[in-house]
Amino acid sequence: MKLKQLILGVLTIIAIAFIGLSLAQSWSQPQVQSRLELYQTNLLLHASEWQGDANSDVDLKDARDKLIGDEPVKAALKQYQEARQSVAGTLAKLETRSQPTLEDRPLARTLKPETQPKVAPATETPAPKTQAQQSQEPILQMTRLIHELDLRLGVLQAQQEQTDAALATWNQLIDTTQPSSQFSSLGKTATALVGLWSTPSSLLPDAELQIKQELDGWFRYQALTRLYKLQQRQTSLSELQTTEQDLAQQAALKLLLIAGIPVFGFLIGIGILVYLVVQWLVKGKQALLVQNGALSWPTLWNGETIWQVLVLFFVGQFFVGQIALPLGLQLLGINPASFDSRTQAIYILAVYALLVTVGLLVLYSSLKPFLPLPDEEYEDWFRIKGGGNWFWWGLGGYFMALPLVILVSLINQQFWQGQGGSNPILPIVLEGRDNVALVIFFLTASVAAPLFEEVMFRGFLLPSLTRYVPVWGAITISAFLFALAHLSLSEILPLMVLGMVLGFVYTRSRNLLAPMLMHSLWNSGTLLSLFILGSGST
Repeated sequence: MKLKQLILGVLTIIAIAFIGLSLAQSWSQPQVQSRLELYQTNLLLHASEWQGDANSDVDLKDARDKLIGDEPVKAALKQYQEARQSVAGTLAKLETRSQPTLEDRPLARTLKPETQPKVAPATETPAPKTQAQQSQEPILQMTRLIHELDLRLGVLQAQQEQTDAALATWNQLIDTTQPSSQFSSLGKTATALVGLWSTPSSLLPDAELQIKQELDGWFRYQALTRLYKLQQRQTSLSELQTTEQDLAQQAALKLLLIAGIPVFGFLIGIGILVYLVVQWLVKGKQALLVQNGALSWPTLWNGETIWQVLVLFFVGQFFVGQIALPLGLQLLGINPASFDSRTQAIYILAVYALLVTVGLLVLYSSLKPFLPLPDEEYEDWFRIKGGGNWFWWGLGGYFMALPLVILVSLINQQFWQGQGGSNPILPIVLEGRDNVALVIFFLTASVAAPLFEEVMFRGFLLPSLTRYVPVWGAITISAFLFALAHLSLSEILPLMVLGMVLGFVYTRSRNLLAPMLMHSLWNSGTLLSLFILGSGST
């Protein structure tokens, strides 16, 4: 065995360990999908309050009812109960894992290019967290989430005239939150809600402040409506109801966008898939579905070069993202947890740019002995050409991917039940309120990521594999590694399907611009949906 192969073997073990550890850590992490469902439920609740324009001759009540369903509060109550049960299960697993000596537990996973730290409320840079603090942080996050769900569950129960159940839910929250704990504000809010719905009522002096601090959206308006009625503040109540009608109308429009655009795209995608299959049955080898389907790329390098690029790529991402960068920040006294949302977005973009640079250097140094490639025979390699039909392949591929990924995701959700992790940039966008930060996130996810990932996985890996396996095999293997690189267990299957469509588009178009466009459209659509959903929690 050559020394180079021995080194690559050792690095392969390191890369596998890194990937395995990251996937294992994502096992008990919540998916953003479960949060998306609750955000959409909140929009539905808001929209349910919309009464339409009293001065209009058109009765919009029927349209509203079709949009939100017959019993939105009852449906929301069931969904929140299921969400709480899921979070409680995750918390139990985390608490079980934290039982061994905390001092011996490994450091929590440091930032990946897409990750986001929680913004600390302090203005000064906080001291670095100990291992015990880091191991307890996910438990504290899950505990707070359960308390927040309990506040909202009680409001839903009260609106369903289940007052005794609501009081029991809030009293349980009060019993589990000590006045001196970091959850004391949630306990005070629960106490205020108990006072509002008790008989006779008992109004706390700071009830309005607590409600505004810990509740948002429909839940805040229901609690404030109850408070203002008990206080007989007619002016405040009238202003609240006017504001709620405006927000309810906006929520209905947002729901139309969130539900209408994907459904429209889903139908277009189904139409394209049916057309491709029918054309294939009629035209056979002349059909678009099999165009270039068996045409491999001529390749100068062998499997060892492919191996080298992949191993150095994963090890480089691990070393820079989880060792060099955190160590450098610690030496400089910089704690990303203290960043505000805008600085956080800039930081994530900078980290991703650094990791992209490392990846491109690995790719270039590995292929340098074979450069420059001969002009004619190898012209399809890393081909980026403005002419041709690349735009239609990219756009069509996006629509084709919609029904395939959606169907696979629905099946996938049944298996993971809200766990398995997600791309960490998604929760930031979901909760983001800074437009500048959102633009930076868009540049990261919809511009930088498609450019780099398509060069690496479709531009290099897929064509290289066609030296050893058929084109369909190269598409499948490259799609699997593309999904694996995102380091989230629950996303492997949906991302693999997306990667296969990206590979299909690239092999048929022979132009990297096509999968880059498709990838950018996919990420942009995801970010837009998250932004619309997140903007509903007002």
